[in-house]
Amino acid sequence: MPDDTGTILPVGVTLNTLPDGKQPARQRFTGSSVSIEPIDPSRHGDDLYTAACGPDGDPSNQMWTYMSFGPFADKDDFRAWLAPQGASEDPLVFALIESITGKACGMASYLRITPQWATCEIGSIWYAPSLKRSRAATEAMYLMARHVFEDLGYRRYEWKCDSHNAASRRAALRLGFSYEGLFRQHMIYKGRNRDTAWFAMTDQDWPAVKSAFEAWLADDNFRADGSQVRGLAELR
Repeated sequence: MPDDTGTILPVGVTLNTLPDGKQPARQRFTGSSVSIEPIDPSRHGDDLYTAACGPDGDPSNQMWTYMSFGPFADKDDFRAWLAPQGASEDPLVFALIESITGKACGMASYLRITPQWATCEIGSIWYAPSLKRSRAATEAMYLMARHVFEDLGYRRYEWKCDSHNAASRRAALRLGFSYEGLFRQHMIYKGRNRDTAWFAMTDQDWPAVKSAFEAWLADDNFRADGSQVRGLAELR
């Protein structure tokens, strides 16, 4: 494209097919160790409260440090926060159901959904201690990414976190997201400044990321005691 002097200016690649505006589905995704269900506060509320705040939860409440919500004073406080989540379209909130117990033990959401650009973000993720560092937790992230790229045909999938949240930064890289930079003074939450670490994967990244997920999740990648043979990052 020429400027006023006739110089040809660089531009992005012309897309032969433009996004068709699909929205993430309010549907159930089922894996071998976990299912992902649209949040239903009346059905999932007790399990989620127990998972997050019960005797097997995090007594230190550190799990809420980098979340925009929590901690919760009691079950009524938790239910008051959870109640509107079931009707929300963005974020689109899901409960994570462990297959072995049938109980909801975590949450994750699609947010900042932009169908016209074929992009969205995965966020507001929290796991009960029983789900952390588990096969089920990784499978949940695989199922949600697969829906974005294969069912919706999206071009870009984002992960953002407080720059101080070292665990989230490590998780993003392990799952196949690439670090793209730091947004300084991006937002204020809980009365604190947040510099946001920005990660993403694209549809061009997805084939290799998918292959690694599926190799890692395969039964032959786990020993009899449940420990992994090869790490997820090793398989990409």
